[in-house]
Amino acid sequence: MARSTIIYWCVAAFVALLNLCAWNSAAFCDWYIGHVFPIWVNTYGRLTGLFPFSVGEWMILAGLLLVVAALALGIGWIVVGGVALVRRVAGRKAVESRQRALDGKGSSPVLAVPGGFGRLVRNYYRAFAWILLAVCLVMTLNCLVLYHATPFSEQHFQGDDGEYTIRELIEVYNLVAGECNRLAGEMERDGEGNVVYPGSRGADGELLDMQDMARQAMAALGQEYSRLGGYYPRPKAMFFSDFMCQQHMQGYYFPFSMEANYNDVMHILNKPSTMCHELAHLRGYIYEDEANFIGFLACVKAEDPFFQYAGYLSVLNYLHNDLYRASKAGGASYEQAIQDRPPVTVSRQVWEDNIFVSQEEWDRINANALLDTKLVDKAADTFIDTNLKVNGIADGKVSYSRVVRLLIQYYRKNT
Repeated sequence: MARSTIIYWCVAAFVALLNLCAWNSAAFCDWYIGHVFPIWVNTYGRLTGLFPFSVGEWMILAGLLLVVAALALGIGWIVVGGVALVRRVAGRKAVESRQRALDGKGSSPVLAVPGGFGRLVRNYYRAFAWILLAVCLVMTLNCLVLYHATPFSEQHFQGDDGEYTIRELIEVYNLVAGECNRLAGEMERDGEGNVVYPGSRGADGELLDMQDMARQAMAALGQEYSRLGGYYPRPKAMFFSDFMCQQHMQGYYFPFSMEANYNDVMHILNKPSTMCHELAHLRGYIYEDEANFIGFLACVKAEDPFFQYAGYLSVLNYLHNDLYRASKAGGASYEQAIQDRPPVTVSRQVWEDNIFVSQEEWDRINANALLDTKLVDKAADTFIDTNLKVNGIADGKVSYSRVVRLLIQYYRKNT
């Protein structure tokens, strides 16, 4: 057996062993996140951070091209091999007939690709197998292991089972809605009433852009939660943000490049919490509800009102939807709770600010789209839901809304 083949299967066995350990030991995952995972952020993450564009985004595009090339070469191999087989069979017909007459046996025709093209295909698929193995290794190291670590709630809200009453839900909803109403009036706006971002003042008084402010907000949160401390690369805008809008995605963590990327077309107030959300993944918090909560917390603890408003807006819909579901369920407990503490009325200005993408941008996106937005959105939902379930999150995409539980646990502990 060739040395390269031995190395290949050794690496494959290592990947399998890592996944086996991750699925069976949260302690192993916690140790890995605390001691090994930061190495990739501090080395590879710094390297890719030197590029002003999303390296991971183009890596995915390159990966798609490699897959297309593999399919094209596979089809070519079948076609060329088939043609060669037909010619070979036709050329040997007379010889085969005489051989059968002599001994009653004949050779079976074999599909074989002649010459340099056959070597090209074999070499390509050999390289493709190595690339696929590298993808599996990076995904395991930078993503899959993280799914099986101790959850944030168990780390910081020990003894809290996460169950909450309608009264507690209303209390947290009122707090968030009240802050949204207050901060909406403090925003700087243009002549059409749209929120504008003038920049933020950092801890040293320097003027920061949104990306650096997000990094500073996360670093500050790291003083309270030690695992969130350390180096953060600058979040990067995605070149294919229009396509991200069609998927209704605000950001993406690229495990292949250790980058935090955000949708640059979505409404401006979605960006701060999204940047912090994706940066949270770089600290090993891969669950979406945890990243949502960390993004919220980083924003509302910042001294900049713009970031605070964006943070409260990022969880308003989750709380509002839970409260709506509670109202539909009804019951005496709900009626009593809203009598004792009526839900705060969210101002019209807040709802106008609380959008994913402006209608003007939607019109532009749909006019230029290669694929129908509904089809893209459905496919993206299916992929995300399946990916989460495969990694042990039984409720799939619904897990995004579990941020409500973390919010209530946090305010229960800190008020």
